[in-house]
Amino acid sequence: MPSAPRSQNRARQERRQGPVSVEDRGDAPQSAGELTDLEEGVQEVHEELRKATIWQITLTLLAVFAICYFAKLVLVTIFTSILIAFILEPVVRGFARIRIPRTVGSALAVLLVLAMMYGLSYFFYQRAVDFAHQLPKMSGEIKRVIGKYQQNAAAIRKGAQNVIPEKPEDRNAVPVRVQQDQGISAFIGGSDIANFGEVLITVAFIPFIVYFMLTWKDHARKATVRLFPPKSRPAVYQTLGKISEMMKGFIVGNFVIGIFMAVASGIVFAFLHLPYFYFLGLISGFLSLVPYLGVILALLPPLASGAGVLHSSGLALVAAMILGLHVFSMNVLYPKVLGGRLDLNPLAVTLGLLIWGWIWGAMGLILAVPVLGAIKIVCDNVTGLEPFGRLLGEDVDSK
Repeated sequence: MPSAPRSQNRARQERRQGPVSVEDRGDAPQSAGELTDLEEGVQEVHEELRKATIWQITLTLLAVFAICYFAKLVLVTIFTSILIAFILEPVVRGFARIRIPRTVGSALAVLLVLAMMYGLSYFFYQRAVDFAHQLPKMSGEIKRVIGKYQQNAAAIRKGAQNVIPEKPEDRNAVPVRVQQDQGISAFIGGSDIANFGEVLITVAFIPFIVYFMLTWKDHARKATVRLFPPKSRPAVYQTLGKISEMMKGFIVGNFVIGIFMAVASGIVFAFLHLPYFYFLGLISGFLSLVPYLGVILALLPPLASGAGVLHSSGLALVAAMILGLHVFSMNVLYPKVLGGRLDLNPLAVTLGLLIWGWIWGAMGLILAVPVLGAIKIVCDNVTGLEPFGRLLGEDVDSK
């Protein structure tokens, strides 16, 4: 049996030499071809994954926009309640410093806001009634201006009729006068009444939502953080803190700018002897805060009030003053007061106003900037979404 020791010695030598390389087996061309096929397969998989990711992002965005559009009443109510809760948070903290429980302080803050809104509504209503009583004195000048434009429109229409000949069938047409409904039904339809009732019921939830947001603030933040894995909770907590600071800065900054615009407008209106200049200045100053449309909205109250009081030079001065204040606030005050907290580029803000204004209407123009700022903060602090945050931000090179 001499062969057994030889075979064992040969096996030991093979183990000492190690495994035989692929190159020594003579099938190197086959292995290279397999590697090439494997690389192509990996590239195809990456391409399919990229396409799938793009489709997932697109479908997700469409789903989010659809939800925001069809649930706009509920979402606008929630976001408005969040803004009011951020405004009242310092008041609740002030009550806590004098040892008033948070539940009682939150109720007092909400009642204080309701009382303030009632007082302002009563004050503005009385000023509006007094202003309406003054309108007959201005009616002659207003009718004269309107009649001038009506005469121009009639001349244009007559000139168009002379250029375009009248059709034979139009000459024999019998004029028909449509009798409109009288009373409230002429102004409010059945569907409008139903929509108004729905809005009124939804708005009635705002004080309760604000109250519970204030009383359950810490619980809501902790519960939100616990929705995520433990390793992601510090980033989530930091993101919520940044959103909170952004919202506070947005509210305080807009309030300061609105007060400045109201005081400046009121001084100019008083110099021009406009009736109820303080009332007009307050309305015009805060209407100017509406992005892009603010300059047009701010012009309407003083121009309507000055139509029968001011001459053309005075009206031009009012328009120039409001336009100058709006440009100054948008280009100087906003970057100084809010620029560091929002960090949004003008293109993103413009598109955001367009999209949210289309989805949520007039309230979308007010809520678009804080919503867009919150989206940017989330993108900046979530791994994989940083490019979207840089897309919304101002300084791309520094990031």
